[in-house]
Amino acid sequence: MAPSPTGKLHIGGVRTALYNFLYARQNGGKFILRIEDTDKERNKKEYEEDILEGFKWLGLNYDELYKQSDRGEIYKKYLEKLISDDLAYEAEDKVIRFRNPGKDVIFNDLIRGDIKFNTEELGDFVIAKSIDDPLYHLAVVVDDHESGITHIIRGEDHISNTPRQILIQEAIGASRPLYAHLPLILAPDRSKLSKRKHGESVSLEYYRNKGYSAEAIINYLALLGWNPGTDQEIFTLDELLKVFNLQKVHKGGAILDEKKLSWVNRKHFNLGRNK
Repeated sequence: MAPSPTGKLHIGGVRTALYNFLYARQNGGKFILRIEDTDKERNKKEYEEDILEGFKWLGLNYDELYKQSDRGEIYKKYLEKLISDDLAYEAEDKVIRFRNPGKDVIFNDLIRGDIKFNTEELGDFVIAKSIDDPLYHLAVVVDDHESGITHIIRGEDHISNTPRQILIQEAIGASRPLYAHLPLILAPDRSKLSKRKHGESVSLEYYRNKGYSAEAIINYLALLGWNPGTDQEIFTLDELLKVFNLQKVHKGGAILDEKKLSWVNRKHFNLGRNK
């Protein structure tokens, strides 16, 4: 899971983190949290703290934590190697561009099947503002490679990023991870949940402050885009670990319904009271 500390922890990001957590725990893997804090102008320490506190409150305990701001020398090493191998170059405007071979890229998505892109239209895309200032695509590929990432479970809005990242993987000799692109969580009007349009209701903090329990939020978010194939709707985290199946994740988006969340919350409240 790789949030950027440019805003409060997004409820959609929580669902992505949950699916990563469940899959990693089921398969004896590691759930890795990476703070993507290379955007120095927009990053705020308070947002980073909000992200870390949110995961702690939910009980989604990560095995390793990385911050991109601590890894500048690593990115620089890869940039220098790409340039020396003539796989990247410094352009006239001083940015560093990847020398795009302009070929078709095909990857298998664990949820959507084979996806094909013609990368020729991307041109020689920028991977760093300078040798000391890497951009998103270069940094994440290096991080995935160095961390031994085997599975990338993220939102479907990242599908268009994947071909660029695969080209960079091939250029640095990295193994290709397996991808699973999740459907987006939608607002009641079926639009993408965004802070600009929907305000604070897109953040975990909003629901936490309204009194929803961590157990209820975990339970409800698990069902937004996945179902167990049974009539059961109330799950503890331990129960989700037993029944969650990435192959059963839907391709279409799911609407966040706060009335349903309230119902799930009451069920968990009653469960706790009856213990």
